[in-house]
Amino acid sequence: MTSTIDTSKIGQPTKTAKTAQRRHVRTLTGYTPETDATGKEKWPVGDEKVWKEGIPTLTTEVPSITKSIVNHVHTSLARQAYNLDNLGAYQAAALSARDNLLVKWNETQLHYSRKTPKRAYYLSLEFLMGRTLDNALLNLGMKEKYQDGIDKLGFNLEDLLDQERDAGLGNGGLGRLAACYLDSSSSQELPLWGYGLRYKYGIFQQLIAPDGSQLEAPDPWLEHDNPWELPRTDVTYPIRFYGHAERLDGMKAIWSGGQEVVAMAYDTMIPGYDTKTTNNLRLWESKPKRGFDLQSFNGECDHCLPGDYERAVEASNSAEAITSVLYPNDHTTFGKELRLKQQYFWTAASLADIVRRFKNTDKPLTEFPDYVAIQLNDTHPTLAIPELMRILVDEEDVPWDKAWEITTNTFFFTNHTVLPEALEKWPVPLMENLLPRHMQIIYDINLVFLQAVERKFPGDKERLARMSLIEEGFPKNIRMANLACIGSRKVNGVAELHSELVRATIMKDFVDFYGVSKFSNVTNGITPRRWLDQCNPGLSNLISETLKLPKAAFLKDLTKLEGLLEHAENPAFQKKWAAVKQSNKERLAHYVETTLGFKVNTRAMFDVQIKRLHEYKRQTLNIMGVIHRYLTLKDMTPEERKKVNPKVVFFAGKAAPGYYIAKLTIRLIVNVARIINADPDTKDLLSLYFLPDYSVSLAEILIPASDISQHISTAGTEASGTSNMKFCLNGGLLVGTVDGANIEIAEEVGESNVFFFGHLTPAVEDLRYQHMYHPVPIEQKCPPLARVINEVAAGRFGDGGVYEPLLNTIRNTDYYLLTEDFDSYIQALKLVDEAYQDRTEWIKKSIRTTAKMGKFSSDRAIQDYAQEYWNIESTKVE
Repeated sequence: MTSTIDTSKIGQPTKTAKTAQRRHVRTLTGYTPETDATGKEKWPVGDEKVWKEGIPTLTTEVPSITKSIVNHVHTSLARQAYNLDNLGAYQAAALSARDNLLVKWNETQLHYSRKTPKRAYYLSLEFLMGRTLDNALLNLGMKEKYQDGIDKLGFNLEDLLDQERDAGLGNGGLGRLAACYLDSSSSQELPLWGYGLRYKYGIFQQLIAPDGSQLEAPDPWLEHDNPWELPRTDVTYPIRFYGHAERLDGMKAIWSGGQEVVAMAYDTMIPGYDTKTTNNLRLWESKPKRGFDLQSFNGECDHCLPGDYERAVEASNSAEAITSVLYPNDHTTFGKELRLKQQYFWTAASLADIVRRFKNTDKPLTEFPDYVAIQLNDTHPTLAIPELMRILVDEEDVPWDKAWEITTNTFFFTNHTVLPEALEKWPVPLMENLLPRHMQIIYDINLVFLQAVERKFPGDKERLARMSLIEEGFPKNIRMANLACIGSRKVNGVAELHSELVRATIMKDFVDFYGVSKFSNVTNGITPRRWLDQCNPGLSNLISETLKLPKAAFLKDLTKLEGLLEHAENPAFQKKWAAVKQSNKERLAHYVETTLGFKVNTRAMFDVQIKRLHEYKRQTLNIMGVIHRYLTLKDMTPEERKKVNPKVVFFAGKAAPGYYIAKLTIRLIVNVARIINADPDTKDLLSLYFLPDYSVSLAEILIPASDISQHISTAGTEASGTSNMKFCLNGGLLVGTVDGANIEIAEEVGESNVFFFGHLTPAVEDLRYQHMYHPVPIEQKCPPLARVINEVAAGRFGDGGVYEPLLNTIRNTDYYLLTEDFDSYIQALKLVDEAYQDRTEWIKKSIRTTAKMGKFSSDRAIQDYAQEYWNIESTKVE
C-alpha cells in the first residue's frame, strides 16, 4: 500500500473555508521562554551555555567592522580582494550593517513578545524608503566607524552608497510619509510594524524619449538582490480569489473554489535613531500555490498538448503578476482587476499575520482592539475591514454584532484627498466576481448602517443615497472612502485646512451622523534624520557647532532649532550658512553635469518643483511662468537684462503611465528647456532642467540646493504636502498657494518669509461655476498667459499641435484655475526676485525658516497618532 493523490486536484485550490494553516507557528518551542514552577526561564533546546556563547553581538569597533565586511566578501559573495568591485563592496558592507540591525531587531521582537504591549500596524500600498545603507549607519551611530573601516579596505563610503538603488516600493508623498512614520516609530520606541507589497519592478523607471515624452521601463531595483530584506519562507498564507460564497445560518458563509495564491513575507529592519528599538516592515510577494505544472507540460491532462509551456506556467504567471508593479494601469478591465487583486492580497495576508500574532498571546478575540490598532493609509487598504469581519465571523465564529464592534475599534483611517475623482470606487460586478464573500459582507454592513442612519434621519432618502456604500449607476460602484469611514474608530486629515475640508465636504454627512469627535487632524511630518542630517550633513554640522549641541539633541527634538534665531543677525554665521547652501548647489550642478552633460550656473537662484505630475499640483502653471519669463527676457534690451536676477529652474517627477495630460506637461517642459538653454540671448539668465527618474536619492540632492521651491496647487486640492517641509527645513524659501501645510508653515515661520499668491479655497467653486456658465476669453482675462499659450500653439517649442489637449484644459473649463492665478503667480515671482537681490536679508529669511520647522517632525506626528488614536505607549528595549 502507499498514499495516493487525485491527479485532477493537482494545482487546484482547497475547498475549505477554515484556514487552520493561518495559525503559523515559527518554531516548536514558541516565541518566548517557558518557565518552571519557580518562575525561572527554561532554556528551550540544547546546551544553554553553548548557545549563549554563540549569540552575535554588535560589531562596534573598526577592526570588528572590517572583519565582518571581509567575512561577507568571502562567505556571502564568494569573492576576494582580487575581484571585488564597488558593487560587491557595497553588498558586503550592507550585509555587515544588516548583521548589526538584526541583533537589535531580535532583541526588539523578543521584548515585544515578552511584554505583549498594544501594537500598531501601518498599512500602506507605498513605502518610499530611499537608500538604506546611509540611513542604517546614521541610526546605528556607526557611520564614521564604517567610513574608517571601508577606507582601510581600499574603498570610499560615498562610492559604495551610490551603488544602492532606491527601493521600488513607492511613488510620491503617500509612500514617503509612510517611510518617515516607520523611522519615527522606531526612534520614538513605539511598537509599530508596517505592511506593504514587494513590487518586483517598482512603479517604473522613467526615461525621456528624443521627442521629450516620458517612457516607462521596468525598474530593476532587485537586479542585484536586496541585502536589506530577509525572505521568510516559513511565513506564508493562502489567499483566495473568485469562487463562490455559500450562506449558512445567520451572517456566516463558506467561501470556496476559485484561485489560490500564496503570500510570502519579506522583512526589512527599521532601526530607530539613538535607541535599540528596531521595528519591522513586512512586505508580501505573491507566489503560485504550485509553480510549474508538469502534467500540462507533458500533455497528461485533458485539453493539454505535450510541451504546452504557456499552460504549464499560466498559474505561476497569474500569481506573480499581483506583485509585479505598483499601480498597474487601470484604464483596462484587466488592469482594474489586477489593482483590486493587489489590494486584497496585501490586506488579507497582513490581517492573517496580525490575527495569528495576536492569537499566539492566547488572549480572547474580544480583547483584539486592546492589543491591536491598524492604521489605513488612504483608501487602498480598506478591504481590510470586510476581511477582518470575514475572519471573525466565518473562521472564528464570532457573532456579527461583536465582530463589528471589534472591527470598528481596531481600524483608523487617514484621508489624503478631497478630490472627488481620487476617492476610490470599485465596480460591484468586479467585486462580486473577484471577492464574492466580501461583496456579501459589504452589503450586510451597508444594510445595518443605513438602517441606523434612517433611524436618526427618518425619510431623508437623499442622505441615505449619499452615505450608502453602494453608488447607484451602471455599473454600481462601492465607495471605499465611505467604507473606511464607517469601519474605523477615527478619521483624520493631514493638515488643518484639509481636515476642515474633509469635515465640511466629502464627510459632512458622516460628521452629522457620528459627531465631530470622530474626525480630527494630524498634520504630516518628516524625519529630520534623513531630511537634515543625511541629505545635508554640512548644515547639520553647522547647526550642531552653532548651538553647541550633539546632533541627537535636535534630530530627536526639532524644536531645539529655534536656538538658531539668536544667530540670524550674526554676519559670521550668515556667511557660514550661505557657504553650506553654495556647496549644496555645486553638488547638484555636478550631478546634472555627470548625468545630463550640462553645466549649471551655481551663482544663479535655484528654483525647484519636485512632485508627481498631476494637474492639481500645477506643474503646468510653473512651466507657463518659465515661458513668460523667457518671453519677457527676449523683449528686454541688453541693458535691461543686466539687472535681471539669473535663475535655474528644476523639475522632477513621474506621471502615471495612463495620465496623458501629465505626460504632455513633461514633454512641454523638456522641449521648452531645449529652446531656452540654447538661446544665446538668455541662457545665462534663465535655464531649465527636467531631471528624469525622480527618487528619494535625487530629492536628497535637490532639496538642500534650493533657494526657492514651488508648492502651487489650486487652493483646497493639496491635502498637506511634505516636500514643502523638507525644503524649508533645509533653508529653502517657499512660494505657494494658501493650501495644505503651506498655511501651517507660514504660521510657524512668519508670512514675511513665505511668498503666497492665488485665490483662496472659499472662492474656488464660484470661480469654476463662472468658467462653466459665464466663460471669458483668455485673451481678455489674462493677456500674459494668452500670449504664452499662443507661442506654444504656434510651434515655438516644437510641434504646437501636440500640446493642444493640454492647452485646451486651460482655454476651456480651466478646472485648476491657471487663468485666475497666473497674474498673481507672476507677481509673487517678481517679489522673490526682488528679495533675492538683498542677499543678507535672504539668508536671514532662510535661517529663520529652518529655525521654526520644529512642528513638522514626523516624531511629533507619530506621537499624535500613538496617543490620540492608537493608545499605544513607548516601550524601551533594554
